[in-house]
Amino acid sequence: MSPQNDMVILPAAELRDVVQSVMKAAGADQTTADRLAEALVSSDLSGVGTHGVWRVPEYVAAIKAGDIVPTARPEILSETPTTALVSGNWAFGQVTAKYATEIAIAKAEKQNIAAAGIVKAYHIGRVGEYVEMAAAKGMIAQVWAGGFSEQAPAVVPFGGRQRALHTNPFAMAFPMKDASPMMFDYATAAVSAIKVINARDENRPLPPGCIVDKDGNPSTNAADFFEGGGLLPFGMHKGYGLMMAAEFLGMVLTGSAKHTDPKRGGDIYRRSGAAFIVFRPDIFRPLEDFFEQSAEVCSRIRSIPPAPGFKEVLVPGDPEERTRTARLRDGIPISKGLWQKISELPRG
Repeated sequence: MSPQNDMVILPAAELRDVVQSVMKAAGADQTTADRLAEALVSSDLSGVGTHGVWRVPEYVAAIKAGDIVPTARPEILSETPTTALVSGNWAFGQVTAKYATEIAIAKAEKQNIAAAGIVKAYHIGRVGEYVEMAAAKGMIAQVWAGGFSEQAPAVVPFGGRQRALHTNPFAMAFPMKDASPMMFDYATAAVSAIKVINARDENRPLPPGCIVDKDGNPSTNAADFFEGGGLLPFGMHKGYGLMMAAEFLGMVLTGSAKHTDPKRGGDIYRRSGAAFIVFRPDIFRPLEDFFEQSAEVCSRIRSIPPAPGFKEVLVPGDPEERTRTARLRDGIPISKGLWQKISELPRG
């Protein structure tokens, strides 16, 4: 089959209904099912399929294994006027992360800047969603997540040949007036493990600079990752530095490893944590001045002539916004194999 023939195109509303129904059958209440549908379909609308409905079978299996408690609710463990530490109590990570983001936004609105940390949270999904939430409220925000490697490392440190870290994502967003935010969201590994799996299954090489083999030699053969190799940080030592920052802010700062429950979270998420930092864009200058110069900067960057092979210069956040617009209009492409798996799951 051609790639086009191997896909089904579904409206966002239909996908939300399906996710809600599957999650309710798996044990979630209506509020949680609605939140999962919101988060997963938002990821697919943004073009980040690795954090979209692709995760539905995984989440159902995680509930059955006890890694997720689908009826749990997050709670504040400690707080000050500008900070809060939140336990997810092993609810869905998307539920906990949204709760923490809302707390940080509310505190920053009153105190100019605030931070929230989360522990006992499963996979929190697309971290860009949370900084976009803050930007929609007129706030600057960043999210850092780490601690995934304590039991399931996937990435070798720069200059190393043994796995010790993970894909540690981070995101930032800056609000714009009457426009989508300047936003970026990505893992600090050169490529996700999912893309390595796909390359292996499709018997195609990876781009250079993505993985090393078990001896630390650069490789483009995806099979080498599964035979003792590891992912590489993006940008060599520079990406490695950001990866370590995510490890410190996501795990060390929040103390997430101290909240480990051996029966919950699974190997990847059991010790993980995330930090959400939110602040007002008018802490140093009038808000209108901030918005005016923000628009000028983005306009100047977009006006740069494109290099060979490019049609135009984009600002971070433009690709996601364009993808959302197109997919809200035309539907979301889902592989037939994934759709079959989801269709076979019980519905409530």
